[in-house]
Amino acid sequence: MTERIFPASQDQLERVQAFIEEELANYPCSPKVKFQLDVAVEEIFVNIAHYAYHPGQEGEATVRCCVGGDPLQITIQFLDNGKPFNPLAKEDPDITLSAEDRQIGGLGILMVKKSMDAVDYSYEDGKNILTIKKSI
Repeated sequence: MTERIFPASQDQLERVQAFIEEELANYPCSPKVKFQLDVAVEEIFVNIAHYAYHPGQEGEATVRCCVGGDPLQITIQFLDNGKPFNPLAKEDPDITLSAEDRQIGGLGILMVKKSMDAVDYSYEDGKNILTIKKSI
């Protein structure tokens, strides 16, 4: 797995997405899958940048990426030393309700869960680890 460390700051999002694109460069990947990956990576990384660390605390996010297997798939892991938080533990928002009646939050991770083949969370050695997998 290739790994890069980024400051946990929203202005690093383009660098994170470029890293994922570099890892995919030598593999066939449809525009639809690339779009789904871009959305998932943005949602996860921006959430780390905004919520993982206490206000005023600088932190990092490690992004790991691996492409391989049969069938071919991409695995992306996001690791941070921020507050323990499992985004998969929260109940999915009721999307049948109107925007006014629905509680705020949860739509982004719901999109990630619906568009990826697998989404897993663990907390190990003081790190949040969110892993997404997608066949390409």
